[in-house]
Amino acid sequence: MSRGGGRSESDESDLRKPLLRSDAEPVERLCIDDMLQKYCGEFGWWQLRHFVLTSMAWALEAFHTMVVIFADREPKWRCLGDGGGCSAAAKSVCGLEPGSWEWIGGRGSSTVAEFGLICGEKYKVGLVQALFFGGCLIGAGVFGHLSDSKLGRKGSLVVVCILNAIFGCLTSISSNYWIYALLRFLTGFSTGGVGLCAFVLATEPVGPTKRGIAGMSTFYFFSGGIALLSGIAYVFRSWRSLYIATSIPSILFLFIILPFLSESPRWYLIRGRFEDAMKVMHKIAKSNKKHLPNGVILAIDEEANDTSSDKETQLESKEIMTGSVVDVLRSPLTRVRLFLAVAINFFCSIVYYGLSLNVVNLGTNLYLNVFLNAVSEFPAFLLTALLLDKYGRKPLSIGTQWFSGVFCLVGGLLKGDGMWKTMRMFCSILGIFGMAGTYNLLFIYTIELFPTVVRNAALGCAAQAAQMGAILAPIIVVLGQQVPFLVFGVCGMAGGVLAFYLPETLNRPLYDTMAGIEEGEKE
Repeated sequence: MSRGGGRSESDESDLRKPLLRSDAEPVERLCIDDMLQKYCGEFGWWQLRHFVLTSMAWALEAFHTMVVIFADREPKWRCLGDGGGCSAAAKSVCGLEPGSWEWIGGRGSSTVAEFGLICGEKYKVGLVQALFFGGCLIGAGVFGHLSDSKLGRKGSLVVVCILNAIFGCLTSISSNYWIYALLRFLTGFSTGGVGLCAFVLATEPVGPTKRGIAGMSTFYFFSGGIALLSGIAYVFRSWRSLYIATSIPSILFLFIILPFLSESPRWYLIRGRFEDAMKVMHKIAKSNKKHLPNGVILAIDEEANDTSSDKETQLESKEIMTGSVVDVLRSPLTRVRLFLAVAINFFCSIVYYGLSLNVVNLGTNLYLNVFLNAVSEFPAFLLTALLLDKYGRKPLSIGTQWFSGVFCLVGGLLKGDGMWKTMRMFCSILGIFGMAGTYNLLFIYTIELFPTVVRNAALGCAAQAAQMGAILAPIIVVLGQQVPFLVFGVCGMAGGVLAFYLPETLNRPLYDTMAGIEEGEKE
């Protein structure tokens, strides 16, 4: 049966050659997970190289997110002579006469010093942070949709890196506070899509039994980026030069790393670009020293394992498949999963960012403190990765959240200084340890809960919820010494309870379509 009005039979045959070897010879039609396991390799040299290069983008996100720790810090100050009532015993500059004191390091050492964000204007520091995470919230949704639809995973990563480099450099020449705040919002908008796109692009070509530990390993790059940022900030003490220094890596990534990355074969598949998807699979097999027979082709979930050589069916399957959050909400199965994922990510983010802010404000050496905080998350990532494929996503998600929640609640019940202060800090560190593992786990868990056609859209919603939690975290921190611990404890326990209602995804396939995941759950 002809699909083109004036197209000859021979023309149609030529078009179908990439999909079929001959009319009579049957083909083996496999979904991507099966093809990786059977012919291409689940995590060989190709996936390792692609994973490491792609995950470097997480360090870029760390730079743009955490740079405010140093750029917006309140520097130390000193009195100028004995006039103006200035005294070294004064706890703050509020109430001191202008000209009687000065910032150590000069006005250009931070935005607080340059824009006068002290005393009655101190709230503006928190406002900038809220605007940044607000931009992340919007950007996660926008780029989550674009990476599932027109731009793809790699295309979206290209766009966000360009925007990050532009907005970051422009931030360094902000002439006043409000321009600075606007540019931080725009930087947040582009940053919201960096980790999202990089995570999906890095993990989608990995086989099902290796995907968990690979996904968990992406967060080493984020924490490593924070540790590296402390060194960059130590060298570049001016906030303007710091913003330039943390934006240049985005430019380097754009020109040095991105050209060597491949688009996700899963995205090619759902967009109907079967030949492009097969080219990537052949590259994976060749690089991994495997052999992918010519008679084996890719298929979406509901067409997999069909050995029929019917040409018309093959051509029909080339229709582009798209999905959105609306499609997720229409299905009772994915709707419940989305609501649970959003709520858990929200609670987790409040605890993670809240505890991080509490630890950073210890009054110790800022550069060393940020470095140690970043490095302390590594054991949590390692332990979670080692246990992920042994105990499963669900039990580990519940356990890590409750572990964090319990120690936060204990910390909230401790009063006084001295030994009790040390014990509160111990509880805070253990709380961060548990929630860092949860934060890491939730990314891999979320992508496995939804099919390829809507995966980034769903992950974008979860990321938006996390950004809302990040916006609230600084507000909770200022409530006092004990109240924040109690709030973080309740959030950790609540997140663990909600995780009870999620299904286990260990060793389950990554479905491509809504129909595929619904059919798979019936089996």
